[in-house]
Order: sequence, then C-alpha cells, then structure tokens
Amino acid sequence: MTKQNKAFKFRLYPNKEQKELLAKTFGCIRFVYNKMLTERKETYEKFKDDKETLKKQKLPTPAKYKKEFPFLREVDSLALANAQIHLQNAYKNFFEGRAEFPKFKSKKHKQSYTTNMVNGNIKIEDSHIKLPKFKKPIKMKQHREIPAEYKIKSCTISKTKTGKYYISILTEYEKDIRPVKIQKVVGLDFAMDGLYVESEQGEKANYPRYYRQALDKLAKAQRILSRRKKGSARWEKQRLKVAKLHEKTANQRRNFLHHKSKELATNYDAVIIEDLDMKGMSQALNFGKSVHDNGWGMFTTFLQYKLEEQGKKLIKIDKWFPSSKTCSCCGQVRESLSLSERTFRCECGFESDRDVNAAINIKHEGMKRLAIA
Repeated sequence: MTKQNKAFKFRLYPNKEQKELLAKTFGCIRFVYNKMLTERKETYEKFKDDKETLKKQKLPTPAKYKKEFPFLREVDSLALANAQIHLQNAYKNFFEGRAEFPKFKSKKHKQSYTTNMVNGNIKIEDSHIKLPKFKKPIKMKQHREIPAEYKIKSCTISKTKTGKYYISILTEYEKDIRPVKIQKVVGLDFAMDGLYVESEQGEKANYPRYYRQALDKLAKAQRILSRRKKGSARWEKQRLKVAKLHEKTANQRRNFLHHKSKELATNYDAVIIEDLDMKGMSQALNFGKSVHDNGWGMFTTFLQYKLEEQGKKLIKIDKWFPSSKTCSCCGQVRESLSLSERTFRCECGFESDRDVNAAINIKHEGMKRLAIA
C-alpha cells in the first residue's frame, strides 16, 4: 500500500465578516512574503563577496515580524509559516533552473493562502468548512463527497479576479496501485489546430479553440475598458466583464482537457507523446496564441496523473525524434519536410496524412522504450 495525494476543489460562499478576514489574511501573507524576499535580497547584496559569511546568515521567518507588526497576530500563523515555505520553494526552483527568480506578490494578481490540518482544526460539516481563526464555518458548495478514509492534509483558499472564492482540499490516502499489463498502446502527435492526432484511427481531438472563439468579444470588452478612467466604478465594472470572459475561456479549456485525458486513460494502458518545449515552439514559430490556447502542458499533466493512479504509463520520447520525416511503413527518413506539406509520401509508395504518420512513429518509438515492439 502506497500513500497517494488527491485534491478536491469547491466553491466558497463567505459572508461579509468572513470576506474581511480572508482579505486581511491574503494581505498579511503577501506582506510577509514580500518582506522576507526583500530581506533575503538585501542580505545577498551585503555578503555576496563573502560566500562563507553568507551561508551562516539566518533566513528570515514570519515570527520575527510579529512584534513590529501586531496585525500579523490576527491571522492564521500556519498560513504565515506556509508563505515562508513557498518562498523557499521559489528559490529552490530558481536555483534548479525550473523557474525565474522569485517575484514580489501583487494584490492585482490571484490571492491565495495555504493552511495545514493540525489537531482537527479543519472540519467539514453540512456543506460548511471550519477553518482556523474563523468564528463560524464558511458555506461551501460540496458537489462531491470526500471518502471517509481520506485524511485532510492542507487547504488552499483562493480568490479569483472575478471575486469568486475557492478552496482546494489536499487529502492523503493509501492505495495498492499495481502496474497494468500493457496491451493497448496509443501514440499522440501534437496538432496546432486540434490538440493532438492519435495513431489508431487517425482521429483528432477536435479542440474547439475557445480562446479564438472569444477573441472578438474580448477585443471589444478590452477596448471599452481602455476608455474608462482607471479606478472608477465604471472601470471596475468593465474590468470584471473582461475577467469573466477570460475565466470562462479557461474553464471551458480545462473541462475539455479533463474529458479527453480521462477518455485516453480509460481506453489505453500506455500513451506515448513527444517531450515538447511548448514555450520555445511558440516563440520560434510565432504560434503563441495557438500553442497557449491548446493547453498542451495542462493536458499532459492531467493525462499523467490519471494514468498513474490506475497503474498505467505515460511515455515521453525525445523531442528531436524525427516523427514527421520518418516513414511509418518502411522506416526511411526524409531529409526535409516543410510545414506546408500536409501529406507524407515515401519512395516505397506509402502515403498518409503527415500527423497520422507522425503519431504512428511516436507509438513505435514508445513501444521500443516499453520493450514490447
């Protein structure tokens, strides 16, 4: 039996008093995070020429600010401690090359904080959730039950740009995940216009390109916003309209990707994809909007955890593998193939849609990795 984590996300409906405490907590978390980041930057500038002394310097903690700023005592201390952990992780990701240097938090961006389960301080009862520092439980739209054997580890409360509140409840449970005997395998080739093309039937995911559909509405809404006086009531009303359009597009995309990844994880034992650099692709080929609209990175994340929790596999092959230039029939590799050529033709007489041919090659290469070719 191995320990697994699963998160459940629900909508919150706080009352006026609870909204005020949430706003205060978001503000304190942001304040402490920015304060610690400033201090760490100043310490580095002071001792950057003396590495040994720099290593001996103690890292700032939220506790040291409570005397100077008493308002920090009014919010959840575990949330403040998590702000320190998040900053530490931001530095770790930067030094390991996974992210940029940590940036200051802004009240203009998404607001959130994380608190931990300690001695039963978080409880769910009758579609309400009890959180630390809150006198009354907060109303919650619990659309699905959390199984009794799942233990709550932490909760992340967030507020979107449209003013909606959500809670993500991280749980831990034990499950005996046994590797599945791999029989059904599919290869997926990334497609700019339809998310992917699969190797078995040559079918596309037919992604509806929600962002492209909403472009005209967004452009009109943003034009109106640009004419409003910043900070006025009419500006705020229009800003909300723009934010709601963006939120709707993101929700539609996420819903579509969940459905498609679930479909693949249910029907196949292994899925083979290319390990693509989407950021580099969008910059080099000027396909920024199309690449970001597809949400390929989000799709592969969903696909991976859905396969793993069933004991199935997601295999990523090298991005430099010539999947489009290789003949899936005889294995011959063409010297060049322009993007405008949508039909793959080989000297052996084989002819196919270039994306279907690439998907078949990706599947064959992945099967070699699985040693079932």
